Amino acid sequence: MQTGKEYICLMRLHGDVSDEKLLEAIKLFTGQIYQIPPVRSSVARKPRIRTIYYAEIIERNGRDVLMRVACSGGTYIRKYCYDLGLYLGCGAHMQELRRTKAGPYDEGDSVTLLDVYEAVKLYKENGEERALRSVIQPVETTVKLLPKVYVLDSAVDAICHGADLAVVGISKLDEKIKRGDEVAIMTLKGELVAFGRAQMSTEEILESSKGIAVDTERVIMDRGTYPSVWKKGGKDFNGST
Repeated sequence: MQTGKEYICLMRLHGDVSDEKLLEAIKLFTGQIYQIPPVRSSVARKPRIRTIYYAEIIERNGRDVLMRVACSGGTYIRKYCYDLGLYLGCGAHMQELRRTKAGPYDEGDSVTLLDVYEAVKLYKENGEERALRSVIQPVETTVKLLPKVYVLDSAVDAICHGADLAVVGISKLDEKIKRGDEVAIMTLKGELVAFGRAQMSTEEILESSKGIAVDTERVIMDRGTYPSVWKKGGKDFNGST
């Protein structure tokens, strides 16, 4: 939800604007911008900072402008068009919108509902997995852009039972993790175990011999996928009770 998005947007201007003035406005509205969500939105209407990574004109036909816009999560493209219109002094609105990228996925990864239906039908009738595997991606693809912490095999089942991740359970981790970052907890085979919130930075983890490194927030892997390594007395290897 928090990763960047890319859209193809058709913006309709309410008046005549030169190419030079339009390009000037788009350049000004690139980078960090203030945006108030539109009236019809699911969030509070208060100013917030969003990022436009790039915006480019693909084609223009009079007052119709086809654009490609890449932005941070939570950016409203219809409000972006509206604000461009205000700056230009003629007004504008979003006529059409298509999302072309979301986090690690783009349009090339998409399949039709008919593809999914036929793949599920083949699997149910014949046990054929090939078509199903072609339309359903592994859950690990969702965390391509998240920083990752890799845990020892003996730590996995404790985390699957909701234990927080202690420093002693970590085998390796990505650089530049900061306190408060959302991280993916992974096995050494690259399997997604859980999502968590970093309680230490990468540097603090590397320098520590004990303590909780990641607060486990959402477990993905089923319990029992990896063998349990519970010790008597209520403590596991991971340092959790």
